[in-house]
Order: sequence, then structure tokens, then C-alpha cells
Amino acid sequence: MSINSRWYVVHTYSGYENKVAGNIEKVAENRKMQDQILEVKIPTETVTEVREDKTKEYERKLFPGYVMVKMAVTMDDNDLPVISDEAWFVVRNTRGVTGFVGPESKPTPLTEEEVYRLGVEKRTVEVNYEVGDTVNIVDEIFEGFTGRVERIDIDNNIVEVTVSALFGKETKVELELDQVEPITD
Repeated sequence: MSINSRWYVVHTYSGYENKVAGNIEKVAENRKMQDQILEVKIPTETVTEVREDKTKEYERKLFPGYVMVKMAVTMDDNDLPVISDEAWFVVRNTRGVTGFVGPESKPTPLTEEEVYRLGVEKRTVEVNYEVGDTVNIVDEIFEGFTGRVERIDIDNNIVEVTVSALFGKETKVELELDQVEPITD
């Protein structure tokens, strides 16, 4: 059985997200379970509000009533992730937790794609091309095409490429940073 980790979604009473996250972290520390309960997050976004010429920034929860918990898992004989009974018990019995998200409240881990889409973890992509460079596109739709890099937005994981498509017509496409690679000689 190999050991790695997965993110799970825990449903809480609305407004208890911070308390639940703090309690899970505290219990994990007190019971020396940091090797089983690795990280607890509440995905938020910074919102800027302008009212009557006053600008105010605040953090808004992206998913009210939910907390993300990264836990160590072992892989069973069917290659499915399994969390320890002790970790499940600690999280499930934290005050304010109503259950795990999954069928029949059975903990179901997020896929890697869901983790990145929900903003729980950021994917780091090493960009080894610049604006003006010619790149190969390795995305499914435009795979095999080449194009010129017009804009790179690392924060949003976007590269804008001008592609010479069918009939010689140039088309601008937005791709993820890892969907293009530089042409090497």
C-alpha cells in the first residue's frame, strides 16, 4: 500500500467554516496527527467594493459551508484512496461538521483537476518561452499547430497565442501555460 494525500470536502454549518478549520488543525496538533491531517483550507477571494467613493477590500468565502481538508491516504487493493479511521473520526466529529461530501456522506476525494479549478492549490508551471517566441501547441484541439506568443499571464495561467490556422487566417487563442512548449532547434 502506498501512502500519499488527497483533498476532501467537509460540509459545515454556514458561518462555522473558520471555527471548524481551526478546531480540525488544533485537534490534529494535540493528537500529533499532522502526518494524517496535512492541511485545512477555506478557499476565499479578495473582493474590492466601492461605495460612496470609499474603497474597501475584504475576503469572501468562495464556498460558504465548506472546508477543504488534505489528508494522508493509503491505496487499497482496488487502487482507491482510503483515509485512516482515526483521521475520519477526528474530522467527522469536529463541532460544526455535518459530514463529508460524497455519496452517503462517504469521503470522496477531489480529483487533481477539481483541486486546481476550485483554487485549493495552485499549479506551478515553469514558463520557458517569452512574448514573440514561436511555440508548439500541445492542446487537444490545436495540437500540432504552431503560433506566436502574444501575451503571458502567469497569475491566471494563460498564454495568448496567434495561430496561423486553416487557409492562412490568423486566429488568437487563449491556452493554459502548459498547453504550449517552445520550439527547440
